[in-house]
Amino acid sequence: MPVRTVVAIWPLFAGLSLIGLAVGVQGSLLGVRAALEGFDDLLIGLLMSCYFAGFLAGSLLTPKMIQRVGHIRIFAALSAVASVTILVHALFVNPWAWALMRLLTGFAFSTIYVVSESWLNQSSNNANRGQILSVYTTILLAGICAGQFMLNVADPTEFTLFILISVMVSVAAVPILLSIVQTPPIEETERVTISHLWFRTRVGVIAIVMSQWVSSILFSMGAVYATKLGFSVYQVANFMGAMMAGGMILQWPLGKLSDSIDRRWVIGFSSLAAVFLAVILSFMDSASPWLYGLVFLFGGCSLSLYSIVVAFTNDHLRPAEIVPASGTIILISGLTSITGPITAVFWLQIFGLKSFFILIAVSLLGMGVMSIWRVLTIPALPAEYKVQSTLQAAAAPVGTILHAEEEIPAAT
Repeated sequence: MPVRTVVAIWPLFAGLSLIGLAVGVQGSLLGVRAALEGFDDLLIGLLMSCYFAGFLAGSLLTPKMIQRVGHIRIFAALSAVASVTILVHALFVNPWAWALMRLLTGFAFSTIYVVSESWLNQSSNNANRGQILSVYTTILLAGICAGQFMLNVADPTEFTLFILISVMVSVAAVPILLSIVQTPPIEETERVTISHLWFRTRVGVIAIVMSQWVSSILFSMGAVYATKLGFSVYQVANFMGAMMAGGMILQWPLGKLSDSIDRRWVIGFSSLAAVFLAVILSFMDSASPWLYGLVFLFGGCSLSLYSIVVAFTNDHLRPAEIVPASGTIILISGLTSITGPITAVFWLQIFGLKSFFILIAVSLLGMGVMSIWRVLTIPALPAEYKVQSTLQAAAAPVGTILHAEEEIPAAT
């Protein structure tokens, strides 16, 4: 990556690292606090789903808003919204108020991501865009992972953590808004419809739905589950941190492996490995190094699936369709994520708290069996049609704009 590019975009990365921290600690903090406050389980599921609903709305509406008022104004306005909403959570400890704030928070962070990606896209080219995307996603994932451990900074029942999150979001906006990167134009692209995506790769669409559904449950309800098991705040932080660290660290080697062999093998065996680990975790109800180690491996096998599935889906598209299809993938992911926390709550009410990982296991078992069955019955794509996999954050979509342009492969 050229030194000039690094100098130009480091303020963006500095600000995004704080955004990642804020996103990470905020999700788990609200889950823990909601459980401690005795919120009804259904309301907890609803307020967690509201974040994904807001995120989806933001990803769809932000381009139009940018065209009307510009990148800088939108970014500044939504950074202020994200900073304020977390404070409202501390002022009004009410599930309905929290649901509304989570909706606004999801909308705000989605807008921040879209604008940031636009700026990064402006400062990159086809030769280094993939590297920039990987660094960008790694920074966000590392921030989200590190944010889990910030639960130990202060008591979740006090104001301190809420104020700290607000400060981080506000400070994050400073280097980004002062960046020298020129704001780019928003270009309209033709959208690839869900039906067209389904026609190209049914397995890809189904796998996107299942992997995103699982990820939304883990991100939104994992801290609630650990809290209801009786874990301390310190133990909840370790539990969630280990899971997300696994998803961040193991995502790269699994993605590279899927570049060299049939991706369906990687999807299938990663899913089945996660099923095995989930079954073991369902019998464990006390915090220990063994638990954290198993959660790390489970997070690596389950949370890494999304990026591999997206790469598999892109393999089946023409090069000109990859960028427009990213919007459709976000739409599918967003709609799926909205249902995840709510359906998990209904499942837990019927089968009990100990069935949390069983729900995940059942879902991943279906995806694993489907992937391996397709490998055994349908030939793999020729290697020249495969795109290079990139890091993706499953439950908080990133990389929606940064896609390196591909050359059309020669016919064989």
